[in-house]
This record gives sequence, structure tokens and C-alpha cells, in this order.
Amino acid sequence: MTDPHEETFTALRGQLQEAADTFADGPDALEGILLGIVDDVDRAVREPLEIFPVCHHSPASALAMARRLREKQPKVVYLELCEDMAPLLTELRNCRLPVAVQAFASQVDGFPAEWSPLSVVAPITEASAEYQAIAYALDTPGVELVLVDRSSDHVFQWDSRGAHTAEPGAGPDDPDGAAAPPPAKEEAALHGDAVGVEIGDLRPRFAELEEHLLRHGKVRHWSEWWHQYVEVPLGDSDHDTYRQVMLLIGSLFRRLAPGDPHRVRVDEDRERYMWTRMRTHLAATGTDPADCLYVCGAFHAASRVAEFGVHGTDTFEISPRTATAWQHGLIPSSHASIEAQFGLAAGSVSIAATVWTKNIKRTRVQPYRLTGQAGTKKAAKAKKTAAATAPAPTAAPADKLTGFLRQPPALDRLDEAELLGWSVEIVRAARRNGYLASTADAIAVFETSILLAGMRDRAKPTPYDFQDAAVTCIEKDTVPGRRDVRRLVDIMMGGDRTGQVGYDALPPLARDVHDRLAPLGLKLQQRGVQRALLDIATQPALEQCSDVLWMLRFLMPHGAARPIMGERKLGERPIQESWDLALGTHQRALIELGYEGVSIEQVLEQRLRRTAYGPQATTATVLEAVEDAALYLRSRRLADELGTRALEVLAAERSVDGAPEVLRRVRRLLAHYRTSEPVLPPWIESFVKTGYAHYCTLLPTAFTDDDASVRHVAAMLGFLFSMESLALSLGCDRTQLELAVNQSHPDDPSKTALLWAARTQLGHLTRTDLRARCDELLGNPLVVPAYPRYLSGFLHALEPVPGLTDFVVEAVSNAFGRLPDPVLLPWLPTLIATLRSGGAELAPLLIREAGRIFPGRLAALDEWVPPWRAQPEPHTTRPAPPSGAGRGATLLAAHPATCDALAGLLGYEGTWDTAESAPHGAALTRHHPDTAVALEALLAG
Repeated sequence: MTDPHEETFTALRGQLQEAADTFADGPDALEGILLGIVDDVDRAVREPLEIFPVCHHSPASALAMARRLREKQPKVVYLELCEDMAPLLTELRNCRLPVAVQAFASQVDGFPAEWSPLSVVAPITEASAEYQAIAYALDTPGVELVLVDRSSDHVFQWDSRGAHTAEPGAGPDDPDGAAAPPPAKEEAALHGDAVGVEIGDLRPRFAELEEHLLRHGKVRHWSEWWHQYVEVPLGDSDHDTYRQVMLLIGSLFRRLAPGDPHRVRVDEDRERYMWTRMRTHLAATGTDPADCLYVCGAFHAASRVAEFGVHGTDTFEISPRTATAWQHGLIPSSHASIEAQFGLAAGSVSIAATVWTKNIKRTRVQPYRLTGQAGTKKAAKAKKTAAATAPAPTAAPADKLTGFLRQPPALDRLDEAELLGWSVEIVRAARRNGYLASTADAIAVFETSILLAGMRDRAKPTPYDFQDAAVTCIEKDTVPGRRDVRRLVDIMMGGDRTGQVGYDALPPLARDVHDRLAPLGLKLQQRGVQRALLDIATQPALEQCSDVLWMLRFLMPHGAARPIMGERKLGERPIQESWDLALGTHQRALIELGYEGVSIEQVLEQRLRRTAYGPQATTATVLEAVEDAALYLRSRRLADELGTRALEVLAAERSVDGAPEVLRRVRRLLAHYRTSEPVLPPWIESFVKTGYAHYCTLLPTAFTDDDASVRHVAAMLGFLFSMESLALSLGCDRTQLELAVNQSHPDDPSKTALLWAARTQLGHLTRTDLRARCDELLGNPLVVPAYPRYLSGFLHALEPVPGLTDFVVEAVSNAFGRLPDPVLLPWLPTLIATLRSGGAELAPLLIREAGRIFPGRLAALDEWVPPWRAQPEPHTTRPAPPSGAGRGATLLAAHPATCDALAGLLGYEGTWDTAESAPHGAALTRHHPDTAVALEALLAG
């Protein structure tokens, strides 16, 4: 008895063999390819477990799937989707499509650390065959849905990690640049940098083949070719024709794919993986393969691996998963993000959704929809009807390919009403967006669409023909608004539909955020920006909402929570705040926070610790984490822990790059703790003490190091001078600072001026000496070109020595007053650029001091005398005494009462001698010269 399937494609094989003999001058590679394609189709058709090949987001695939499910009513549906995503599929009923099932891992174990975070997404739209299969399986009693594709962990195990693009497709659509411009970045980035996994990889991987198809098909990109030559012909085909055509296309693209060893191995391993899982399930449950349906991409349906089929070999060993902990959830998706990730033309998924809606109305096929989503009542009614209908017996498949390949393309008559409606609507949309369009343009678009379709051998203009016609007739040379005509056509054809994850499908953290922000009375899941007003003074309960908003601003991308009025500072309590919230737009980011913890406080604490203990942590970044812990979490415990970590990092640092940031944050933290705590935390006392010794040690090297700028050295001196009183009270020695300054010998003019300012602060240099050095610089023609750099050093010196502000104003004024224009004008731009780039934050000090010194009226300028010339400053140091005893005697003779009291304290008695003889006080000072000198210093101070 012969198998009826063996004779199914005999006629087709004969015809292809004759074609190969004719075009290739004998049996050769062409014959092998053509006959091999038929063998692939025949093998897949004869498989006892029915294989249903699909293409992702294809209306024809979705329509054929809905028909087949109602006819066959399988008891088990095997779906090509990551097997670890199965528990999330029930949550789809709480969402508005499109959404994406996501597997996420922030901490990796078994993968390189630089890969972190790992993310895998599988987007699902209503116009997709996988959604029809999921909805049927979940809402039909007695039906089991089994995901058989590799797990998310295996996606990265098998990844060569070259460049993460979408798995399906060979690259961005429209290689010649004729496709529509990319959608808005915000919409296209909903999936982030996740790896896309989706059933239905059906696009030529052979670049020359795709170019050949596009050129002879007279289309611009692959999405248009698929719509014209596959979607339209298969829209009304029967089940057998659909299956065989899809298998034929999958086999063709597979056999003509370039031989990339890694990609071929991954494709074949996926097929071995899926068939191994299906055979394991069949053996465990005892299900009849005739009651099952295997939904996979057409590329994998035409497989030639030994493990293919129910009776395939069981030689494939599935490797164990790594120890990486994966989190799973649903994130919002959009048509634009799907197009961007999988290399489709902009607007193609929206057009597919429009075609899906039209096909349903035209064919009256009732699609499956999950209970809880749009169309629930209709779907439930159809489900009962389908359940009451007995499945039709499966007949042996006949050869449908021969007739399909030989028949001429069906001529779809022109729907003038539809095309006229498109033309009127695009003109109306163009006028709303600033184009000078009129009724004449609508007529031109209508006629041009028909003309383009005729030039491309089409009886009916496609949406892509209409799009080209609209751009040609309306856009002209300029785009007056934010959207061009191509984007307006995309919107008119359905727009970029964005999905939403329902409250019940959100992770606990996201639900907690929504609950805690409920007092605001906003629809937080709604997309777009909403304004929240918080009057905390009259409603103290809103302060908790304020805390949540500030943490969200810290954790989420810019724009999710943006303060309009109000700020958060250490030690201050909020009174009134105003916020712009877009949590619905950034729902994906909020959901991914839920993968890191159960509350935003926990996530924030983990991130601060990760920053503080990371390999790239610096003292400045750890101090920033300390400030954030006190600012957002108000956690003294965490702040002390991170402060101790900052002390450890500071002791290990050998660079001064972060000195300005360290100074700024330590000052702020000190001011906070001094006003809010009875005593300073131990860690900050130790930090000041260690920092004083640390910067004293590095100071001489920093003055001569070319990598250390004058700003860094000024910050070090600012730390030493501003923290000096606290450091000395904690046991530090000022001699260490004096030695460090004396050992510093810079060559750079700006650092030299900074050193002079430091020596002035320490008392080693007087204002008169400093003024004399500046006059000497101005008097030397060879040094004058470098004078702006000296001024830059003096400007940075205002950080550690703010008392020199008036002197810097004097130095700048003297330069402008003394130098002639031929000398002054050449370096004036250098001076301005130096002051702007190196000391912009210190310039207000100079401006304020200049406003205080200079006259306020122009008339008073002629009689104005600079204060540094009006009254010369007396010397602040005194000449060294010839001898301590003689100076002490003179001082005691001038203050006899003090001398008598001191003599009585020391046990001496007597009276003052006459003027001719030495006074008793003089004799006392001779006996105690050290005491006399100390007393002189006490009275002089």
C-alpha cells in the first residue's frame, strides 16, 4: 500500500526539474535548490504533528491562524516563544496591546559583567498569529499552551555578542534610504537595548536576493514587497495553500541564506531544542500528535535537522541554565518600537494593523481575544459557538503550490471611495500641520496614486503607493511643522499605537508607587504629561507623595517626574511643590524598577551601595551617595555606612582629580550635620582628619604635576584652610601644612600665583610683598603676556583665601590702568577666556567686590582714588627683637602695675628703684626672660 503523501508534489518536482534543465543547462546546483525546497515542503506537510508556519505581525498569518484554530480545535498548542515566559501570558488580559513580554537580569552570574543588564523582549500585537494562539489556549477550557523555544538564559548562552540587534531580519529596512524617516526617539526606545525574540523570522538573509526581489517587484523596501506579493495573495487562500506557500518561502530563504556558521548553528540548535521539548511533552502526557498544533516561524518550519518531527532522533542535549536570576514582566510596546527593533519600515506595523481590521470585516472571521480586553463579549460568544462545533476531519493535503505558482496575480479592483477618503484626509491633516494644501492637492494625490500603481503593475494602489503620492504632491520642498507628510500618512493609516500594562499586571513596586501617589488624584497610567500641585503646608499628608516623587526623579529617566516648583536640600522641609508627571509614558522604566526590589526605597538603597562599592567609585561619588542617602531616604544608618566607605576610598586615592567635588560636598554635609545633629558623626570627623593629612601629603606633588590643574590645587587648599580649625581640634598639626607649602615649587604661572596666596594666608607673605610682585610682573615686558594666567591663579585662590577678593580686583585694575593699549588688547581675549573657563563660579565674588570699591556714578570716577593708593597698608609683621629680656624690660617698665602683680605671683617683694638704677621689674625679667617674652606676646595679641 503506498502512502498518498508520496505522490503529492510529483508534478511540481517534474516541472522544477525541467526548469532547472532549461535555465541551468543541465542538472546542477539550481536543480538541487529547487527540488530541495519541494522536499522541505513535503517533509513538513507529511509531519503527523501539524506545523503552522507564520510570519511575525502578518495579518494573513493571524487570519489563517484564527480560521485553523476554529476548524481544528487542538488540545495542545506548541508555541515558538521562550519557555520561561509562560507564566506571564495570563497577564496579557490585563493589558492593552501592543505589549512585550520581558525577561530581565540586572546582576549576571555566568555571563561577562559588561553584558549587564540582560534583557529579552517578545512583543505581541493583536494582528499576530501568536496572540491568536495564546488567546485561544488561555480562554478555551481543556487546551494547554506549551512554550517550546529556548529560555532567555539560553538566548545569551548562544549569543556571539557581536552587536545586539533584533534576531529576525538582516538589518534596517529600506537600505537605499527611501523608507520613511525613523519615528520619534521616545516611541522607538520603548524596548531599550533589549534583545528581540519573536516568532516568524521571514526575511531574506541573502542581500543580493532581497535586492533582486525589490528591484523586480518595483517596491522601495521589504515591508512593501511582503505586503504586495504575500499578504494580498494569501489573504483569501485556504489553509493548505497558506501552509505550503509559507513553507516554500521559508525553505527558499533558508537555502539561499549565506553560510554564517554561528547563525546557522543557532538556528539549527533552536529547532533541535523545540522538537526535543515537544517530544518530551508528548511522551509525558500521552497526547496524540494529531490533536496538537505547532506554531513557529516559517523559517524554522522548513527544518532539515535530524531531530525534526515526532519520530526524530533524541541526540540533542540541552545545556543547563546559568545561575543568573531572571525577572519577568510585561512592558508597554508600540508599533514604532517594534519597527525599530526588528528592522521594519516605519509605519509597516501600523499598516498591518489596518489591514487586519479590514480583513476581519471583509471575511467575517471571528478572531480570538483574551477576556478582559477589547471585544470580550463578541469573543466569548464566538468561543461558545466554536466549542459547540465539532472539529472538521483532517483530509490529506493536496498539491496547492503548482496552481498557486502558475496562476496570474489577482487583480483587485480599485476602491475609489477608499482612495478618495485617504486623499481628503491627508490634505486635512497636512493643513492642520502647517502645509498650504488645498482641494487641488487632494485630486493630485488621488490621480498620482493611481498613476504610481499602474507604473508598478498594480491594479489597486497600496498604502505605500498612496504614501509616495502624498509626499510628491503635498510636501514640496519644506516641512513647516514637526511632522512630515510621510509621518502624517502613518498616523492616518492607524498611527503608532502604544500599549499599556494594566495595574493588576504591574510588579509590586509599580503598584506600590501608584498607591502612594493616589492622594494626588491623577490618572498615572495615562500617557502624556500631567501637572501635580502639592500644598504640603495645608495638607501635610502630601509630604509622603513628595518623598516618592523625588525618589522617582532620582531613579527614572528624565521627564518621568520633573519638578517645576520646589527643591530638595539637606535640612529643609518642603512647603509647596509643583510637578510634571509622565509615569504612563515611562511605564517600562517603572516596571524595570520592580525587577530590582519590592519598594523604591530598597531600589534606591541598592543603587547607592552599588555606586559606593563599585570598582570605579571615587571619593566624590561616594560622598554624593552619602548626600543622596540623607536627602532622599533620610537614613542616618546608610549615610554613616557610606561615609565610612568614603573614608576608605579617600585613604586609597593618589589623585586629586575629585578635590573640587569633595570640597563642595564635605562643606555641605558639615553644614547639614552642624545644624541638625547635636554632635558630628564619627565618620565625618575622621574624614576631615584623614583628608587634612592626605591633601598635605599630596600638595607639593600637585603643584608640579601637569595633570593636576590649578582648580584641583585650589580645591585642596580650600579643604585645608576651611577645615583647619576642625582638623586642629581633632589632633592634626599645622606644621604639616606649612611644610607642604614650603616644599611646593610650581613652574606654572597660575599655580605660582596660587602658592603666593597660600603663603599670604599662612602669614609667610605680606600684602605689600604680594603687591610688589604683581608690580614687578607688570613691569617686565617678557612676563606681561603670561599675566592673565597669574590672574587666573589669583582668581582660583579665592576658593581657599576669600579674603584676597579686594586684592584680585586691585591686580586687574592695575593691569588695565598701567598697560598701554598695544600691550593690553592682545591678551585681553585670553584674560576673558581664562576667567570664563577656569573660574566662572568665582567671578561673582569679583563683580560684587568691584561694585563695592568702584564709584557708582561716572561723574565721580575722575575724582576717585583707589583705596589701595589712598592709605597704604601698615606692615602686619614686626622686626625681630634684639633680645627677649631687653624688650620685656621695656614693656614691664611701661606697665608697673602688671609687673608688681607678676612679681607678687612669683614670690618677689620689693619696691621700684629710681630712674638712675635698674628697675625691679628689669631685674625680674633678667631672672625670667621666657616669661617676659610670653607676656609681651600675650599683650600684643
